[in-house]
Amino acid sequence: MAATHIFDAPPEGVAANWTMPQNWTAFTAEQHATWRTLFDQQSAALDGYACRSFLDGLGILRKLKPGVPNFAELNALLKPASGWEVVAVPGWIPNEPFFEHLANKRFPAANFVRPPEQIAYSEEPDMFHDIFGHIPMLTDPAFSDFLVAYGEAGLRAEKLGASDYLGRLWLYTVEFGLVVEDGELRAFGGGLLSSLAETLSALTSPEPQRIWLDIERVMRTRYHFDQYQQTYFVVAGFGDLLRATEETDFASIYRKIAGEPALEPGDVWRGDVAYEGRLPAAPASGETSQ
Repeated sequence: MAATHIFDAPPEGVAANWTMPQNWTAFTAEQHATWRTLFDQQSAALDGYACRSFLDGLGILRKLKPGVPNFAELNALLKPASGWEVVAVPGWIPNEPFFEHLANKRFPAANFVRPPEQIAYSEEPDMFHDIFGHIPMLTDPAFSDFLVAYGEAGLRAEKLGASDYLGRLWLYTVEFGLVVEDGELRAFGGGLLSSLAETLSALTSPEPQRIWLDIERVMRTRYHFDQYQQTYFVVAGFGDLLRATEETDFASIYRKIAGEPALEPGDVWRGDVAYEGRLPAAPASGETSQ
């Protein structure tokens, strides 16, 4: 479904770099209640499915007052712990300012909360997705460095007209990535961790493909906006993800795949190496409502 928070130019009250005042006092009691419901449900259910870095970083959000987080209070905890700060934006923003923020350790977060009727599934990434799904991972040093490297790569990709290819790397790692910990698969992507239902599907369902990360493969592969992914990419650790990003010549991949047909989400590629390790057990029927 079409998003409602896409702009061609910064709207009134939004700066040239697409940041805006959070205006925290304007959030309603209903919005605070929606946040509390989502936070309580997701944080209670992810043990055994989320990676350690996410669960450890979640401690920062637990220190805040219940309800929609005040970004000033969040940044007072986040910046000393990670070097990052959260900046409010109106929703999806253009590529160049997005990459610029990441390269400078500013994480853009949508300044709206999904309505109650979308509490189980938001039609577009809202503040809960951005804050709950992504902010805990910023406290992992290797993952933090990966995001900075990604932002720098994005600025180069913009000049080469290759941002769409790089966007696939974001979707299949930062949003829907899986990592191996102690021989078992865990979720680290924010799109997964802000949706318990897809986290369980990604980790325990027999249906999707789970393959080891190959950057060229990722950049060749389309993704779903409106349904669960059919392919998930696995990394051995965040140091490996960072090294792959730093050591890969992205420009040569862009040139190699330009003009070639993209792979569909469920396609099998000649270079695929399946992950064949242990998967976590699915919860017993009735243990979760999402």
